[in-house]
Formats: sequence, C-alpha cells, structure tokens
Amino acid sequence: MIDISVRNLTKAFEVKKNILDGLTFQVQHGERVGILGRNGAGKTTLFRLLIGEISEDKGDIDVARGKRMGLVSQIPRYPAGYTVEDVLATAEARLDAMQQRMRKLEQLMTVSADRDILEEYDELLTRFETLGGYDSQVRRNRVANGLDIPPAMREQLFESLSGGEKTRVNLARLILEDTDILLLDEPTNHLDMHATEWLEDYLLHFKGTVLAISHDRWFLDTVAQRIIEIVDGKAEVYNGNYTFYAQEKRRRYEEALKIYEKNQKEIAHLQKAADDLHLWAFMGNDKLHKRAFSMEKRIARLEKAEKPTEEKKLTVRFRQKEFFGDEVLVLSEVAKSYGEKRLFDDVELLVEAGERIALIGDNGTGKSTLLRCITGEETPDKGWVHMGPSVKSAYLPQLVSFDDPERDMVDTMLWEAKCDTQTARDRLAAFGFRGEDVFKTVSVLSGGEQSRLRLCVLMRDDINFLLLDEPTNHLDLISREWMEDALADYSEALLFVSHDRWFIEKFAERIWCLRDGKIEDFKGGFQAWREYRKRMEALEQTEKTVQRQKAPKKKTEPNRDRRRSKIEKDIERSEAAIAALEKAMEESASDYQRLMELEAEKAAADAALEELYVQWEELSD
Repeated sequence: MIDISVRNLTKAFEVKKNILDGLTFQVQHGERVGILGRNGAGKTTLFRLLIGEISEDKGDIDVARGKRMGLVSQIPRYPAGYTVEDVLATAEARLDAMQQRMRKLEQLMTVSADRDILEEYDELLTRFETLGGYDSQVRRNRVANGLDIPPAMREQLFESLSGGEKTRVNLARLILEDTDILLLDEPTNHLDMHATEWLEDYLLHFKGTVLAISHDRWFLDTVAQRIIEIVDGKAEVYNGNYTFYAQEKRRRYEEALKIYEKNQKEIAHLQKAADDLHLWAFMGNDKLHKRAFSMEKRIARLEKAEKPTEEKKLTVRFRQKEFFGDEVLVLSEVAKSYGEKRLFDDVELLVEAGERIALIGDNGTGKSTLLRCITGEETPDKGWVHMGPSVKSAYLPQLVSFDDPERDMVDTMLWEAKCDTQTARDRLAAFGFRGEDVFKTVSVLSGGEQSRLRLCVLMRDDINFLLLDEPTNHLDLISREWMEDALADYSEALLFVSHDRWFIEKFAERIWCLRDGKIEDFKGGFQAWREYRKRMEALEQTEKTVQRQKAPKKKTEPNRDRRRSKIEKDIERSEAAIAALEKAMEESASDYQRLMELEAEKAAADAALEELYVQWEELSD
C-alpha cells in the first residue's frame, strides 16, 4: 500500500530557478526513508509541501486517505501559560474528545435505550482502550523519559525553553499523538546519545511510515531502509541504508564516468573519421560529405552527455608541530560546580602524544565545561590543569564567533591568520571557498560555513593538540566529510566532545565518558566501548538480582499473616462477583434499565476490590 506518492513536483521561489524540478518518488506503508541533499536542495520545502503549508507550482502529491501526518520541525503556538506538561497533554486531544463523547452517551443512556447509542458507546469504548486511553499517563512518562524531558522541565513554561528543548518536547508530543506518518526534520540535532538511541529503537518498532531529513549517518544507518537524495530538484533513490547509499553513489559515479570517458574516445574517433571523409570528399568524391555529416550528427548526440561530477574534497591538511615529550595534558583533582549542581569532581587524567580521545556523556553533564577548563576559558573550583611545555593547542568551540562578522572572508583571514592575500585565497579555496564567495561577509555564512572558516584560520599555526567541541553539530553531510578530510592525516593529540557516533567511531581511540560527576576512562574505540558498557550493565543487573536474593526476608507477625490471608480470600470472592456481574451485563445488553443497574453494582464492586488491594499491599510491605 502506498502512503505517499509524489509525481513531477515543481516548486520555485525565484523566477527561472526551480528548487524542486520534476521530483518523483513513492513511499510504501511502513517504510523508513532517509531524505538527503545539500543545504538548499529543497528537503524542508518538500516537507512543507507534504503537510500543505505551501502549495506546489506543478505536479501532484497524494497521501493515503485517512492517514494522519505530523512534522516535528513545526512547533505550534500554544496558549500563554502552557507548561511542557500541558503541551504533552495536547497529544491526547483525540482521546479526550472520545472520552467526552462517551460521557455524553452515558447521559443519553440514562433516558434512552436506543440501540444505536449503545453500539456507538461500545465502539468508542473499544477504540479508547485500543489506543491506550487508560494508560496515557504511563505512556507519556515513558516517552518523556526516553527523550530526556525530566519532571522539572515538564513543570516549566513551554515558552521559557530553548529552541532545542522545544524541539524535543514537540517530538515527544508528535510520538504521543500516534501519528500514522512521521516527518522528521533533523530529529537528532538536539538529542544526546541516550535520547537518540531511544528514538532509534522507537522508530524501529513504529508501525507507521517515517520520512527523516538527517545528517546523522549512524542514525540513517540504523533506521533508514531507503535513501532518497534530492539532486538538482530531482529524486535519486537508493534501496538501502546510509552505508549502502555511500557505496552505491560511488559505484554509480564511477560507472557514469566510464561511460563518459568511453563516449569521449568515441567522439574523438568519429571526429577524426569525419574530418578525413571531408578531406577525401574535396578530392572528388562528394558522397563522402554525406557520411561525414551523419557522423557529426552522432557526435552532437554524444556531446550532450555531461561529465559526471562528485563533491570536491579538501586539499589541505593540518600542519603539525614537532612534539617533544610524552605528556600533552595532565588533569589533577579537577572539580567544577555551579551552585548546588556538581558537574565533576576529582578528575585525574593524562593525555599523551598522538592520542585521539572522545569526551561523551548526556546533555548537561559538563562536557563543554570540562573542555573550557582545559582551554583556560573557565577556572576549576579545585585541582589543576597542566599542558606540556612544547604543546601548541588550537580550540574549535561549539558556537563559533569572529571579532568582526562584517568583514569578508579574505579580510578575516588577513586579520586573524596574519597571512598575505594569496595565502588567504589559497587556504580558503582548499576549504571549499572559491571565486566570488570569498568576498561574502562572515555574518551571512551558515553555521557550517563559519565552522569551516574557523578551521581554516586555525591552520595558520603548527599545532600538536587540537580541541573540538561538537565539531559536526548542524553541519550537512558534505561539510562533515570536509571536516573529516581535514582531520584525516592529523596524527597528533586530539580531544573532542561529540554526539556524532559516526565521527566518534572514525576518530576516537580512547573514550572519556562523563557520568554522575566522574570520568570513565576506556582505552579503545567507540564500538568496543559500547560492547564493554553492555557487559558492565548486564553484570550490574546480575549483581543486583543476587543481592535481592541474598537479602534476609523480613519476619512477619502471625496476626498480620492471618489478616493478609483473610484479605486474599476476600479478593478472590470480590473478583468472582465482578466476573459474574460482567457476564450478566453481556446477557442484558439489550435491556438498558437492567444494564445501568448492573454497571452501578460493578462500579461499587470495583471500588471495594481496589480498597482490598491497598490493604493487602500495606500488610505485604
């Protein structure tokens, strides 16, 4: 069954420039599809068209009848004074409407025995139970906890949250709405590793359809079954996850390049043959002109094929300062708190030459603060930080800034890198800034372009200790690959904070996990650390089970045992009575008056049974 069908979709925001130009694809029910494309390729525009926020210029969009669609990047406006809990509760508007209708039907049933009313009520009750109406609070708690929305945040005003926090709450609300088709626009941007893995698990078990715009390659590898890349306004489809996409895209490029090169050879061969035929024709055989013209027509057809292109790679590498000594960085008894919140305490760590370390942990644990303590931007409450005497460090912060954002890129390089104009142009070109683009002011650059420019500036010095804070955050795939290319041959000490599991797996040879104020230091890569953590968690769970089994059982008073035994018998009798009432209600379905009497009796019996359960739990404690 097809959930979404897009045919020849065209959309332009500028005259004579279509951002989408004949886009065509289909999505089957239950598919999880990753949407890729360069910044500005039209990915978000596609989502806005799907939900009807804007209208297409040409083409057709068909969504399966009755399917409910939700977009996570849209943050609706809520009434003033709405808390996060109020926002999450709006997801249950459908259940609330059903419950209100059920109350109205119950009132009608007191004065009418109309069979249609009874049937509607029975149908509503079944749907309400199927949709988890009686378990809504439990489900709300599970989703909120999974997406790192703690109880304290749920009490805050929604308007007081940061943009990232609002996005997380909106994602939770969308999941709670039980939407049929999820449209996710960069869903992992504001999630830590724990919350991202929870979302991945949720989507893997989600029975609806998912379209996700994402630059998170690990997320796409885990979740996506198919990749649709928007290139020049059209859809290129890859039937696999991100790894398949990357390999298949390369294969298609190489195949297209071979065909192009073969065509070029054939063009050269045909051109020479045509030139020879024209020459021979001038010697007295005019018929040869006709054959030459035929060849030239074939050449013209072959020349229409454009040479396939691929994204340019960075041609620059970090220069490295020769390092003398073993100790790059020493942390001794380092601690930092903000008010009552203790971030970390008694941190004892040593970084040696050439080590590549990933600093990971949940949001708010203090990773960036520890990095700023190392760079000297912040001072620890106690302990000391020491860098080796021959260490030359460079730091790329999470939020990149420049002294004067109104300078163009060339002037920024001249001012901050202290180099001449030709060197500035060469370095900018190596980082993908070419032609007239180098005269753009820094203020108009995207976040990814500013990060790339800051890296370009950092390369002015010979460095042997590089510190990065979320280096791939908000970068598109091309910019992430450029970042990785720049680091590929860097062999000196590297310390970085990141939630990008692909990046961590590629570069980290040692993991620092900041949790509960302590650093867990693991010598190994990211996958090895994940396996280690699974083993440790299983061991901890086993130890807890053993401790519970070894714990001495409380002695109970004989009188308490007798009372509990009596209550257990009362519970059995009460449950049997309720079962009999339920059977009588089924038999009296057409006798409205008798049915109401039985419902009243059952309500009283349910309340009495609940009280017995409470008493039994108190005696069992």
